[in-house]
Amino acid sequence: MGTTQLESVPEPKYWHLKTVLSEALDSEFAVGEILPNERDLAARFGVARATLRQALEQLELEGRLQRRRGVGTTVAPPRMGVAVGTEQHIWPGAAGDDWQPADSTLEVPPASVAGVLDTGADETVHLVRRSRVSHGQPVAAELLYVPASSVRDLSAIDAPAGAARARAVLRELQRLELEGRESAVELGSARADDAKQLDRLPGAPVLVVTTRYVAQGRTAALSVATYRADTCRLTFGDSGGVEIHEGPARQAS
Repeated sequence: MGTTQLESVPEPKYWHLKTVLSEALDSEFAVGEILPNERDLAARFGVARATLRQALEQLELEGRLQRRRGVGTTVAPPRMGVAVGTEQHIWPGAAGDDWQPADSTLEVPPASVAGVLDTGADETVHLVRRSRVSHGQPVAAELLYVPASSVRDLSAIDAPAGAARARAVLRELQRLELEGRESAVELGSARADDAKQLDRLPGAPVLVVTTRYVAQGRTAALSVATYRADTCRLTFGDSGGVEIHEGPARQAS
């Protein structure tokens, strides 16, 4: 990477630096290659380290870089296409679902979730934890909130927690007739538990997909799925599946 002094430009210095760095990533670095340390990069481009960090953070947000524990900052591979919401009348856990159930417990949900589910302030719901893996790496973690009224026959299940109970909750949920679902996507920051599960640093950019499942005229379940923003490109449509999108395009669909 050659030396480039930044001249006076109408855009913020870090944004201009981001463009210069992005071009260097395309021409001089391979996927997985570790970048020089911040001190060397800042000196090479003639900028303050604070400016450099802003540029690196933006490139990480765009999926061009990854910060890895004990390794440093590396060049990220192309984002994976992850299908979201392609089947409007399929419950979580139905055939073709790529999620793996990990656990299920009875917990009092956050007030915002309780409001959507229309449950009491201290009323417990079934909390199903699931994960999604593609090409050997974790790409998403999900919290699925299911009120007791949606799975009335679950009392026959003996397992107090674990994957077996999670599968039982999903099976009972599928007995309801799904009337529709609504999804919203927003950018967020990885919480400590999400970061650990997704092998990211706390505060790393993530895409949060909230889905409300409707049955019998009410919210029967609420999913809060957290996707790695640095590796995932969320796709909507009828194709389904998870594919690797080759080429320079890296912006989320």
